[in-house]
Amino acid sequence: MRVRVGIVGASGYTGAELVRLVLGHPELELGYLGAREKAGQRLGEALPGTEGIAGLSDRRLEAFEPGAASELRGRIDVAFTALPHAASARAGAALLEAGIRVVDLSADFRLADAAVYEEWYGEHPAKALLAQAVYGLPELHRAELRGARLIAAPGCYPTSSILPLAPLLSAKLIEPSGIVIDSKSGVSGAGRSAAANTHFPETSEGMRAYKVAGTHRHLPEIEQELSRAAKTPITVVFTPHLAPFSRGILTTAYARARAGTTAEQCRDAAEGQYREGLVTVLRDGRLPDTLWVRGSARAHVAYALDERAGVVVAMCAIDNLAKGASAQAIQALNVCLGHPDALGLPQVGTFP
Repeated sequence: MRVRVGIVGASGYTGAELVRLVLGHPELELGYLGAREKAGQRLGEALPGTEGIAGLSDRRLEAFEPGAASELRGRIDVAFTALPHAASARAGAALLEAGIRVVDLSADFRLADAAVYEEWYGEHPAKALLAQAVYGLPELHRAELRGARLIAAPGCYPTSSILPLAPLLSAKLIEPSGIVIDSKSGVSGAGRSAAANTHFPETSEGMRAYKVAGTHRHLPEIEQELSRAAKTPITVVFTPHLAPFSRGILTTAYARARAGTTAEQCRDAAEGQYREGLVTVLRDGRLPDTLWVRGSARAHVAYALDERAGVVVAMCAIDNLAKGASAQAIQALNVCLGHPDALGLPQVGTFP
């Protein structure tokens, strides 16, 4: 029997990606489609790409109220919550209480320390649940994900930052201090709501840094997971950029190499860490390109050593809506349910 899935926040970019991926998954079926502003609309109206698909485009987006979560108990087994922070926590708490497994795509359950969350996001509506939430990066938290009831899908920038650096910190190939992370993201990372700074004329032919000098909300998530890998507190410099394309993230990180470290050792450490999962370690001088992973659930990582400066350059490309959000959420659910990571997920990007 297929697992019945609900998507709370189905009309946004990550929700739309979840709809697409669930439809192609052999063990999942759509049991509920929830929305806020677009509640009552046909799915074909909210997501025109679904128009004309029998049994799908004419389904209505339903309003979701946390107080009525128990009414979904007989309709769905798992809920993906893709709402803004705080709203996702309230929805997730109600769904869990109703006996429904939750995979949350907001930041609400990613940070283990409630005080850190509240420093960056404000009061947490369900802080008692933080202790049971599992960080949904399968390549690093596989054992904890098995059977988890509450999964916190990682952020897009953190995914692209953690994947290339965690194996190097675990293997002690780089120094834990002085790490600099530079990330460039497509504008879909800002969400579907209209805003002046993501308006086409202001993004199509330029690129800009934003939320610099330790002010981006993904920073504590990156540092939490890198600290776990290094088994020591990590502080990084993180600079995000808005780039003139719709999907994808390219992250380039710089870390001081420890004596004797080679690029080959870095690649070997990553391959050892990622024997299971959806990460490709590039060799033979090939460097990641966002176009190669567009629409794919995979991440591409690569390494180079600047011998003159004594710096390891660690790179990663992902699709921010796929491995950076919805595909990774389904990958985490796959692991949770005992399925192969890649079940139902696209592994080849849409090229060109």
